[in-house]
Amino acid sequence: MLTIIYSEKFLKHRTGSSHPEKPERLTAIATALKNAPWSNQLDWQLPTPVAQKVFHIIQQIHSQEHINRIQEIATHGGGYIDPDTPVSPQSYDVALLAVSAWLDGVDGVLIKGKPAFILARPPGHHATKDQAMGFCLFSNAAIAANYALTKPTVNRVAILDWDVHHGNGTEAIVATNPQIAYCSLHQYPAYPGTGKASDRGLYDNVLNIPLQPYSTIADYDRAFQEQVIPFLTRFNPDLLIISAGYDANELDPLAAMCLHPPDYGIFTNYCLEITPKILFGLEGGYHLQALAASVQATIASCLKINY
Repeated sequence: MLTIIYSEKFLKHRTGSSHPEKPERLTAIATALKNAPWSNQLDWQLPTPVAQKVFHIIQQIHSQEHINRIQEIATHGGGYIDPDTPVSPQSYDVALLAVSAWLDGVDGVLIKGKPAFILARPPGHHATKDQAMGFCLFSNAAIAANYALTKPTVNRVAILDWDVHHGNGTEAIVATNPQIAYCSLHQYPAYPGTGKASDRGLYDNVLNIPLQPYSTIADYDRAFQEQVIPFLTRFNPDLLIISAGYDANELDPLAAMCLHPPDYGIFTNYCLEITPKILFGLEGGYHLQALAASVQATIASCLKINY
């Protein structure tokens, strides 16, 4: 069984009919998973209602001004933090619940010793300590990594970000922590313009792998074998968090890469060779069919099912 943490409340983060980061992303994935031939191997769970620990861990990562700003915009009926990043009246509460889901995922993976998938929104890897941006409000992966380090069995956490865009927020938050490693494969040049290979982190704990537009699975496969796997293996994480963005698909409207859904199963198999303790959390991916099929491929690999 593989745990999926999901709530229909995540659909209440309203971004507007023309915005690519829309509620239909989750419904497309949920429908595909429930119709998969192996759907009986999925354990659907609701996230824990937002409790004080959620506020506490967010306050360790984000400034109070940042938190207050999102809450204030939501309370006053919504608005835009930047041209790409809308906040609707329920976005603040939904973003808190998303963080709670990621924390639940950490707990579940550590207890069960096997993967889990967080099917939540809004995404998080562009959010910095002080700024929401790029569709992202709170830095979910960085928050989850820091939370994991409070557990007695966890001394090292690695974050692998295979979203087509560099997770500038995640990197900025974790790069000064020797107990967290961050690795990103991303199209370059592309939004947000960060992620140079020369950026290595304060403790050589960052590995950025910029890839040229129109890169294929052959390019990604070479990067995994020559760089990603050695980097993560050397770090030897007690927990691996995947910022699971699926916008490097050839059909995705926001990027120019040439992956196909089954390729994400290949990535997943590589990760499972490092550790079974993997928390997948949804980031990008904006072509609904390709997104749903890619998540299916990821989970099928976790279940040892050919996809």
